Amino acid sequence: MIAALLINLLRLVLLPVSALRWAFAAPRGGYVVLEIDGHVVDLQPPRVRLALWWRPRKRAPLSVERVRELGKHLMKDPRPAGLLLRMRSVHAGPAVIASLRDALLEIRAGGKDIVAYLPMGADNTMLLLASAARAIVVGPETLVSPLGFAVEGRYVRRALEQVGVEPEVFAKGMYKNAGEVLVRDAMSDAQREQVGALLDARLGDLVASLAQGRRVDRETVARWIDEAPYGAERAVARGIVDAVAYEDELEHMLATGLLPGTIAPRRAEVDGGSAGGGALASARPARGRLVSADRYLGARRALSLRPMWPRPIIGVVEVHGAIVSRARFRGASLASEERLVASLRAARQNPRIRGVILHIDSPGGSALASDRIHHEVTRLAEVKPVVACMSNVAASGGYYVAAAAHAIVAQPQTITGSIGVVSARFALGPLLDRLGVSTDVVKRGARADLFSPSRRLDEGERAVMERELDAIYATFLRVVARGRRRPVEEIEPLAQGRVYSGADAQARGLVDMLGGFERALHELRQMIGPKAAAIEPTIVRASRYIPPPPLLPAPVPTLLELVGLRWVAGEVALAIHCEGERVLAYCAEAADLD
Repeated sequence: MIAALLINLLRLVLLPVSALRWAFAAPRGGYVVLEIDGHVVDLQPPRVRLALWWRPRKRAPLSVERVRELGKHLMKDPRPAGLLLRMRSVHAGPAVIASLRDALLEIRAGGKDIVAYLPMGADNTMLLLASAARAIVVGPETLVSPLGFAVEGRYVRRALEQVGVEPEVFAKGMYKNAGEVLVRDAMSDAQREQVGALLDARLGDLVASLAQGRRVDRETVARWIDEAPYGAERAVARGIVDAVAYEDELEHMLATGLLPGTIAPRRAEVDGGSAGGGALASARPARGRLVSADRYLGARRALSLRPMWPRPIIGVVEVHGAIVSRARFRGASLASEERLVASLRAARQNPRIRGVILHIDSPGGSALASDRIHHEVTRLAEVKPVVACMSNVAASGGYYVAAAAHAIVAQPQTITGSIGVVSARFALGPLLDRLGVSTDVVKRGARADLFSPSRRLDEGERAVMERELDAIYATFLRVVARGRRRPVEEIEPLAQGRVYSGADAQARGLVDMLGGFERALHELRQMIGPKAAAIEPTIVRASRYIPPPPLLPAPVPTLLELVGLRWVAGEVALAIHCEGERVLAYCAEAADLD
């Protein structure tokens, strides 16, 4: 409270300066410029309050939350004409892109113009996002490439066979195909079916977005995609974009109303003479008509005062990355059970937190960790409303965790489902023989060396593994059935390890409603009560101190296994493989069974 009081006093003293700064923050009839270059996320990451000189502060990724804040101020401010998107690159999953596009469409619906400038050209993602704008301008000599979507699988059975490694894969669910790359030479029919369904959804979303944004029919967009890529000028002729311009020509085009339509003369086309000088003069932009979004938001925030007393908040617990029991090393995005359990307990015990949004962007991971996190979500849901908000991926273990929430929200392009279990192990006996390494075992207990990588499992041991996977799969089905308030018999046909798009999952009752974080926030406020409209979300982090894990050395997992560091190998394999797979990793290391 004392810190808030001091900050507010300082802001009151500087209020005349801040008011003057706000008065000049946006030119009348000008545009606020939002730079999009790099990673985009749903939520604004917490600020690093202390940056050490030998570790300079990294630039925070753009968040959909920040764009929505910018839009709220823009729609209330009559001075700026609209928003200029300057997009050089976009790195985000389909659900985040959908949420960002929704935020831009809200700004347009609020009466503000949006123009997208793509100086490096456009691919699927950038063009889909730019379709929310009234006009699209690309840089000269660039490519516009709405090529559609493709998935390639790399199958390593023969490669493993050549080096003497024998994979053993156990899976429950005909669509649980995360391990098939180890034991097959080509894609299975089940995998081809579910991947095809996801690609159909992605392509359908791209076609619908371009048709809406460019005001053409779907057949025209389908031809654009099949005949892509295009040079910049040809893309204008086809109607995919509106104009081609260098960056220094853009402000003049906005000021003179040349969009959509023909562009201003380029400097290269005006060569000498009084006529040329006149053309150059007419193309020179007026000063001060563009202002950066950072400057605009900074000026607006300087006018606001901090709350003096603690207020109710909505907690946001992030389940991001592969789910593991412990984060034993740095360098990867991991959803650690230790951190998440502590955060969920803190949210449950904090009286200021009136409800919780579980923000999930995870392909799953450890079966044991997923179950423990699910248990804490269940306990939290007994005393406070909980809404699961699925971002790009919330599959397998990610869906397991979400099942305990009172409601599940997903974007149409979210990858979810994958209710199934897979386990994989490697027998390195042939490789060790080739290397001249012999193995001699002394054991007490018939299966004491069950998890040894030096041999294959016998039939009895395989039966044990199958039995344990059956039990995990049955538990998974019960968890989903209880969360969806449906009998197991209805859930089992929807399971089988199959992944769905968010739209397909919603049609099958695995997701309650479609939308992004704002939709989840609205739903949670409805659950809290009529006075919850003003309650703002805050990311919840564990209050207790957790020592930082040691840095990971460089060796690859197989070498770590050979020298006996199998627990490190399991974490490395989980962090690497779960990043691209939609699996509930169930193996000795990942499930903590040894």
